[in-house]
Amino acid sequence: MAKWNRFPHDNATFDFSGAALKKTWSRLHLGDREPYPDSQKLQEAWRCFHRGEFQRAVEVADECGLAGHAAANKATGIYATYLEPDQKRQIDLFKDAIRRGEQAIEAFPDDPNSHYFHAFNLGRYSQSISVVKALRQGVGGRILASLRRAIELEPDHAEAHTALGMYHAEIIDKVGKLIGGVTYGASEGEALEHFRTALRITPRAPIAHIEYANGLYLLYGDRRLDDVSELYVKASEIEPLDAMEKLDVESALAELE
Repeated sequence: MAKWNRFPHDNATFDFSGAALKKTWSRLHLGDREPYPDSQKLQEAWRCFHRGEFQRAVEVADECGLAGHAAANKATGIYATYLEPDQKRQIDLFKDAIRRGEQAIEAFPDDPNSHYFHAFNLGRYSQSISVVKALRQGVGGRILASLRRAIELEPDHAEAHTALGMYHAEIIDKVGKLIGGVTYGASEGEALEHFRTALRITPRAPIAHIEYANGLYLLYGDRRLDDVSELYVKASEIEPLDAMEKLDVESALAELE
């Protein structure tokens, strides 16, 4: 595995050594509802993830076999989204996570995060190659199926609600309401409902605000620019709990520049 880029911020406050991980777990994982792992090795993989050691998180998680799929796929997806500037390497990373997600769905069909992180990386892959191109490849249906299954298994999965909101918004933005609705099941009303559900469950999660803002802009453009800006401001003012949230907050700040 080629060496990944380092987390570019101070991560001193994101150290969850020893009992600190379990103590903070419910706050760290309110968005994805991942259960606290019994395996000490998998606990260490998540510690690496939360302090921004994304490559090490994947390496340790993969040592746990498919049981480490959630840590490995979340670390891969977040790293590729924020810290990998080379598009080919980024796409390859998303493909690695998608393959791992497919294997996890087969091995753990009743695990919401088998389905969610499969969809998450498919969605990021779609954005990296262009949503329209991804739709031609049939990716949209796979994303929708995985997100719906994740929410069916865990109705309070905030990150899945956010992702499903973005699915609807991006489809409508690219192909319009009529074709989007008839061909891909996209709905403006459902997009808004999922974004609001995610914010209700995780009101302090930067990504819930950011993606709601992105979704509003896709659906309404400049007509909702004040609401979009307000959501970015709220995201930028949140004190991050871990390295992922730090990257989310920095992305919100960049949008406001």
